[in-house]
Amino acid sequence: MKKKMHVLHIATLNRPIRQDLGYGPIETVIYNIDKGLHKLGHRSIVACAGDSRVFGEQYTTIEKSFSEYWSENTRVQQENMRRHLVISLQRAKKGDIDIIHMHDAVMVEYIFKGVFKSPVPIVMTLHVPAEDKGSFKQWNESLLCSSCAYFVPISEYQRKQHHGLVNAQKVIHHGIDVEDYPFESNTGKQDYLFSIGRITRDKGQDKAIEIAKKTGLRLILAGNVQNKVKDRAFFKTLKKSIGLVTDAGKTFTGSDYYEKVMKPILDSDKQIVYIGEVDSAQKKMWYRYARATLFPIQWGEPFGLVLIESMACGTPVVAFRKGSVPEIIIHGKTGFVVDSIKDMIEAVKAIRLIDPCDCRRHVKDNFSIASMAGKYSKLYQRIVDERNLCLKTSR
Repeated sequence: MKKKMHVLHIATLNRPIRQDLGYGPIETVIYNIDKGLHKLGHRSIVACAGDSRVFGEQYTTIEKSFSEYWSENTRVQQENMRRHLVISLQRAKKGDIDIIHMHDAVMVEYIFKGVFKSPVPIVMTLHVPAEDKGSFKQWNESLLCSSCAYFVPISEYQRKQHHGLVNAQKVIHHGIDVEDYPFESNTGKQDYLFSIGRITRDKGQDKAIEIAKKTGLRLILAGNVQNKVKDRAFFKTLKKSIGLVTDAGKTFTGSDYYEKVMKPILDSDKQIVYIGEVDSAQKKMWYRYARATLFPIQWGEPFGLVLIESMACGTPVVAFRKGSVPEIIIHGKTGFVVDSIKDMIEAVKAIRLIDPCDCRRHVKDNFSIASMAGKYSKLYQRIVDERNLCLKTSR
């Protein structure tokens, strides 16, 4: 008989854990796991900042999240992080928690420094890529198999990157609630390309602009510019090719968003448009009506939520063959996986061959919240059962 698990998620603090976020990939995943576990009948508790709005039980540790996704590691932030962990640990020690789920590499570092000594096993989702001298590789040298920390890669690509990591588990892909994403068939699509993501050279917005110009299609660019020197410099070079810069994220929300915000932009004579950071509901509208989503990444991304969000709306993705992309897109059926700018241009021209129904079905069958939460709950159960057995045999 399946046991009801009591899971304490220790959330990240960069942004609140909420459904309506614009940019917040890790926070979105935490919200989705929490929602999925709750729907499966498990008790899901999220230790997080007070401006969060979780699906399960909220356990507030600090008043407000940091708001900026990237900022200087100030003393105030360090103190808030320590307070967050200490209060989370106090909650974990009440005796009703089976397992802790963590998502932040910085927080795991506190564990290895002895600041956070967990009374129960810890599952750590590996959101970050492995680096030659990255934190996980350093910690792996001192980790024992008997450690209470278990690491979950989010793609096969990432699992191979973290080869040799102690207590590495099977891959669990991210999942979304497909029913939350509006669907549009080919007949309702508009002739524009969409590209969304943090504005940075790794995401390849300059390549997206090049493809739009060579295909003659309009390009809508969305995403935030973080307070990093290299990202701001990159955006400055992009602006030379952008015909219109507008804020489509704060003007309107709700049912009139298409008529009052999207339509005027699409009716303009500007080919390359930057719309800033849009929230969850707004970006779904841009996905919905796009002819295709471009994903011209320049690095090995462990898992791109953009891919499954776009396909859930019936919008195929044209992406470079990097990172986890080949695991997520079915080439020729839900989009195209290509190796060059030339190939991406040809793929854009052939995009009408993709059936939007196949895109949505693929996400529903392979990247749903239920699937993701089910795999995590089975992992929790196995870890708890194995550790209980070890405790019994050691007595």
